[in-house]
Amino acid sequence: MVERGDAAPLLRWAEGPAVSPPRAPDPQAGGRGWGGGGGGRAAAEPPRRREPEVLLQPGRLELGDVEEDQVVAVFVVTFDPRSGNMVEWCLPQDIDLEGVEFKSMASGSHKIQSDFIYFRKGPFFGLACFANMPVESELERGARMKSVGILSPSYTLLYRYMHFLENQVRHQLETPGHYSHLAAFYEDKKGVLHAGPGRGGSLPPVCWLPSIHRYMYPEMKITHPAGCMSQFIKFFGEQILILWKFALLRKRILIFSPPPVGVVCYRVYCCCCLANVSLPGIGGTVPESKPFFYVNVADIESLEVELSYVACTTEKIFEEKRELYDVYVDNQNVRTHHDHLQPLLKINSADREKFRRLNEQRQMLLYSQEVEGDYNPCEEDLFVLHMTTAQELCLSLGIQGLLTHCFL
Repeated sequence: MVERGDAAPLLRWAEGPAVSPPRAPDPQAGGRGWGGGGGGRAAAEPPRRREPEVLLQPGRLELGDVEEDQVVAVFVVTFDPRSGNMVEWCLPQDIDLEGVEFKSMASGSHKIQSDFIYFRKGPFFGLACFANMPVESELERGARMKSVGILSPSYTLLYRYMHFLENQVRHQLETPGHYSHLAAFYEDKKGVLHAGPGRGGSLPPVCWLPSIHRYMYPEMKITHPAGCMSQFIKFFGEQILILWKFALLRKRILIFSPPPVGVVCYRVYCCCCLANVSLPGIGGTVPESKPFFYVNVADIESLEVELSYVACTTEKIFEEKRELYDVYVDNQNVRTHHDHLQPLLKINSADREKFRRLNEQRQMLLYSQEVEGDYNPCEEDLFVLHMTTAQELCLSLGIQGLLTHCFL
């Protein structure tokens, strides 16, 4: 079998190249395009092939539907040595961005050069790119740190703007206060939303698990969460079966990791993929497995009322707040403080056999992708299909009664 290397680009996103200190602007440099002038990259990038688009309901594929760009906000967050994290600029100016200054710049980010962060803000999903640049300034204490991000009703298409946000955060570091590219981007991509509560309407629906990966070109998997299952499997090994059980039970799963947090956000996505299966005899009574992505202490109140979620954090204080989670994942250590869930932490022989066969199927898939260029299905499809056989469900879990008790 031919095994494709798993030193995949997703992991290299965890910390990008350092940002150079400001230099004199090049009068020959152009200022067009979404790349942003004056930064470390060219102002304009060549047009890329447009990806196929699919609008999906949770767990369903609706072919022929197109999900439109709906960027509801664009913002710049900065770290002020005297005031801390603060929103420096945003469009629209009247949007509620309370807490975004902490979601888009994770605690501990001052120790790294760059990062990217997925997060939730109310009914919206956000993606922000962070960068840290050394400066010769006593006022800034030798470092300038900023994040540039966007909000959207769904995270399905956020990956499209990863390169743009990365370019723009470098542009903001090197030439602070120039927002023309961001303003033009927002005018081009802004979505028209329904009126919110109190305005005679309702918020847009949130699509939790839009699985567009089946129709993605290979290069799209660099920045879209749907390209990370291979690394997820290799990182956790057989313990993905433990996470699978907790995900099926719709337990509150919290993943701790120090920065960079971008790759950990992908692990949140993968955990939700584990739960994206139908259970015989249970049907629509199962609560949704919600990806909250990155959370911090400002999210404590919202997490207190959630029955099921998957999230990640860089703040160790969460470990002490056991009432907020059922399962705590620290690096590769999965644990629970609930006595009735302790048996699920043990890997049994059926789990090992399931993992062995999963790896065999992965090797066959990787071979077809490497040799034949066939990217249909992808690893997410393979994994979900592998986990949905009713006989294997009962054999490996041995908790059908517990599942029924929890959901009915």
